[in-house]
Formats: sequence, structure tokens, C-alpha cells
Amino acid sequence: MSDGGFMGPPWQMDWALKAQAARDALPEHVRKIVDAARAELVTAKDPYIRGIEADAELPPTMRVEPARSTSPKGPRVLYFDTYRGWLRYIFMHRADDPQIVVEEIFWQ
Repeated sequence: MSDGGFMGPPWQMDWALKAQAARDALPEHVRKIVDAARAELVTAKDPYIRGIEADAELPPTMRVEPARSTSPKGPRVLYFDTYRGWLRYIFMHRADDPQIVVEEIFWQ
């Protein structure tokens, strides 16, 4: 637990079944890239990665942005492998067990 009773990084991460199946179907070298992206996401101070230059801490091959600009606390898209792939996730901000849930993943 961090100050104030809220848990902080590293965040728990869960995968929707369809997203997990899509990840498992990727070539091994791509799964390693996805695992590196996952590691960056679960250790981020703010999993929404908000603000100006907030994703400056991410490697240059990754970027995060809202899935919809009208929903700043809604789903986010994490681009990885220099925009060859992306995963869409939501952050369930709960006091007892906050977690990131990956809803969809894609790589080309």
C-alpha cells in the first residue's frame, strides 16, 4: 500500500480472454515486445499516462493516448513496436485492488 491507503505501482494486470488468445497467437519475438510494453505500463506512476510529455518516460517505440478524446479517463491505447502494434486497456481504479485490464491487442 502506498500513502493514503491506495495501492500503487506495480499495478495488477488482467487480460480479456479474447485479448489473451490474440497475444498467445503472436510470434514469440512479438510476445517479448508485448511483455516489455506490459512492464512499462504496470510500473507507470499513472496508468492513464496523462499530461504534457507524460509518456516521455516510455521508450521511443511506445506511446499512449486516449482511445477517445472525449473520454480522458476511459480506455487508453498503448502503441508499441513503433506503431506496428497496439493494445487497448482500461484502468480499474479501486482502493482495494486497482488493476489494468487489456481488452484488445493487435500487431501487424
